[in-house]
Amino acid sequence: MTAKNSADSALVLFSGGQDSTTCLAWALARFAWVETVGFDYGQRHAVELEARVRILAAVHSRFPQWSDRLGEDQLLALDVLKQIGGSALTDATKIEMGRDGLPTSFVPGRNVLFLTAAAALGYRRGIADLVGGMCETDFSGYPDCREKTITATAEALTLALDRRVTVHTPLMYIDKGQTWALAEELGGRALVDLIIEETVTCYEGDRVHRHDWGYGCGVCPACDLRAKGYARYTGA
Repeated sequence: MTAKNSADSALVLFSGGQDSTTCLAWALARFAWVETVGFDYGQRHAVELEARVRILAAVHSRFPQWSDRLGEDQLLALDVLKQIGGSALTDATKIEMGRDGLPTSFVPGRNVLFLTAAAALGYRRGIADLVGGMCETDFSGYPDCREKTITATAEALTLALDRRVTVHTPLMYIDKGQTWALAEELGGRALVDLIIEETVTCYEGDRVHRHDWGYGCGVCPACDLRAKGYARYTGA
């Protein structure tokens, strides 16, 4: 079981949100073959997983320059994070700053676990290049989004699998306004419109309230970042 054109392939950690959709476009612009992996980790809102299916279908139908290079998608169950619990993303907990100085939306170890599972899948698929939307410029203070964490994880996976694992993080040092601009650079207004209409970033999973930047509660930290970034992008 190996990927088509595995020597020039990438595996995108794809959640169905704004950042991972932009990263998917980034990978499709650079690699001959791109596959995707998502994670069902017991998150409170299934709308995130539903968005993945719609976005991938839209890429195939609306972006002919990418369709032939977008390959298999897999969804892995990592509900151990739900079992551990304690996060506002897995439990009915208020989103606020915790006593440890991190927001209650922080899911401990999530990105390290995601990268480990993706690298193991990539090993079986013959893919050594992973792409993730981690960012330490416009983010909620999560320590597993920092470049040092990602670099250390990639090195540990390289040792554990006895082959080079590279983790690409194209959003690491750009803000949300620049992320919107990158999406337009990669896929034109069509990609921006897809992100607005279909991606889910809101921590409350709100698909009712429509804003100029997309759907969301408009109040949670993720919506706040997205809205402010869109305003910078549009000059509003």
